[in-house]
Amino acid sequence: MSQSPGKLSRRTLFAGAGTVGAVATVASLMPVVQPVVPAGQEPKVAPTKGGGYSLTEHVKRYYKTTLI
Repeated sequence: MSQSPGKLSRRTLFAGAGTVGAVATVASLMPVVQPVVPAGQEPKVAPTKGGGYSLTEHVKRYYKTTLI
């Protein structure tokens, strides 16, 4: 079974086409990942006269880690 490297056999061609078809089918059936947008949370507007600090859950967690 000696073939030249540039010649495709029918078996190789059909195997490649079947693989491409299977991959396309699986890709079309996979769910689309959509970003989660939290409901009811809008970004806060920055104050015009400074005082932009606010005590958030993130800040409270940080302060708890600094306690001795």
